[in-house]
Amino acid sequence: MSSEPFWKTKSLSEMSREEWESLCDGCGRCCLNKLEDEDTGRFLYTKAACKLLDLKTCQCTDYPNRAKRVPDCVTLTPAIIGDLGWLPKTCAYRILDEGHELPWWHPLVSGRKETVDEAGITVKGVAYSEEGIAVDDLIDHLWKLPKAKRKPQS
Repeated sequence: MSSEPFWKTKSLSEMSREEWESLCDGCGRCCLNKLEDEDTGRFLYTKAACKLLDLKTCQCTDYPNRAKRVPDCVTLTPAIIGDLGWLPKTCAYRILDEGHELPWWHPLVSGRKETVDEAGITVKGVAYSEEGIAVDDLIDHLWKLPKAKRKPQS
């Protein structure tokens, strides 16, 4: 048996459902509404979050039924990760798919969920519900995602 953690020894497609789900750090960034710049192809994030995102916990309030309730909600699978240019650069699925190491603040590395907040990765305190915001008005809600803070010195 390997002493290495599963995310270092398995590909995304080899992971169990439990392992796959544990990769999500609960930041809520993927639940933000995004716009694609037609000229550059870059994705621009807004502070307007999916109506199902609990803004205090950054968890989906109806995870099992999210795709039914929000038709444009994307269910992540190993087969499509590489095609989702809108996934934040801090997303563990994207990081591993691109062959990089999980950062210090990821709960699987740190052993603590709080490090996601400490690194400034979550949308807590910044995002608000999309309810009442027209799609054409999302441009007024743009937000540049902050980079992760450095690991505090021990």
